[in-house]
Formats: sequence, C-alpha cells, structure tokens
Amino acid sequence: MIRVIVVDDHQVVRKGIIAYLQTDEEIDVIGEASSGNDGAALILKEKPDVVLMDLMMENGTGVDATKRILKSDPSIKIIILTSYYDDEQVFPAIEAGAFSYLLKTSSATDILAAIKKAAMGENVIEPKVAGKMLSSFRTEEKKLHDALTEREREVLLCIGNGMTNQEISEKLYIGIKTVKTHVSNILSKLEVQDRTQAAVYVHKQQLIKE
Repeated sequence: MIRVIVVDDHQVVRKGIIAYLQTDEEIDVIGEASSGNDGAALILKEKPDVVLMDLMMENGTGVDATKRILKSDPSIKIIILTSYYDDEQVFPAIEAGAFSYLLKTSSATDILAAIKKAAMGENVIEPKVAGKMLSSFRTEEKKLHDALTEREREVLLCIGNGMTNQEISEKLYIGIKTVKTHVSNILSKLEVQDRTQAAVYVHKQQLIKE
C-alpha cells in the first residue's frame, strides 16, 4: 500500500481527490490538511510515502511546508499539485525539493499515476513546467555576451568602465558613428534598454577582471 496525505485549502478539491484515490486498492489515504503548517505537522507525524501538496494556502505555503518536511525527512516524496506554473511559483517549489510538479488541470488518472511513480522513485513534471525549466537552463548555459563580436566585446568593456562614446572612440581608434553602431548592437544582443543596464550586465557577469 502507498500511504498518502493530501494538503489543499480548497475542501471540494481535496475531498474530490481523496474520494478518487480511495477507489484504488493500492492507495491508502491516511490524512488530509487544509494549510501548509497543519499539513507539515501531520506529515512529519504520520510519515506517508507520498504527499499531494497545494502551493498557495493560508497559514503556511506549500513551499514552506515542503522545506520543513524534507529537512526532517528527505525520503518523503512531495508532489506539488497546483493551478500555478509561473516562474515565481515553479522554481521555489523545485528548489525546495518537490519531487514532482503537476497542475490541477491534470486528469485524475494522471495524478494517480504520478503518485504510484513517486512511490517507485520516478518523478513527473507537468510539460508546461518542464518547458519553463528547460528554457531557464538554456538561458543560464548560454551567456548573452557570447553573441558579441570581438570589437563589440571591447566596446562593452569600455561601457562597463563608464567611458563615453568619445572616450571609446579615442581608445579604440574608431569613429563616433561606428561606436554608436556597436553600442546599438550590444544593447540589442544583451536584451537591455540602455548603457546603464549594459554596464550592470558587465559587472554581474564579472567580465571586467579587477
């Protein structure tokens, strides 16, 4: 038997999920809670195999509860089941140690399958969420300044050092118009609005060696 606890502040949703899970002879729903704090306390007491955890709840969020639970018992598999898949919700939940991430638009059979997979050590990530994660990883791996030409990188470093177009022109022995063209290309490639943001980028990426 897979011992499960459901944590969700919407009673109708919670009761509906529990009712469906109880139709499967492999599932034993051993408890339920309507808030993150109450859920964490119950889970740490009962030690279920798998938890279905909502994110946005009063009296303790799902992320806070997940951190608290896994700090005490990392073996518990926590499946986030929520309506949210924006970056502000997804990444904190994953970073907190959530094992799987599903949306409430998932079918009951998909939720049940995710619980059984979690019990076997297999995680499930909702496709929309997986897409966000993959996009984020790609952005981190590929630095925007990699797209700059050698001359554009030289101009960028000058911007990072607070130099004006005239100073850049004199330092690199190129015309003002050419400098302005390079600056325009740099802002576009770095996806920033102005020179100030470009300078901030330089220092965040530690492109200037002290």
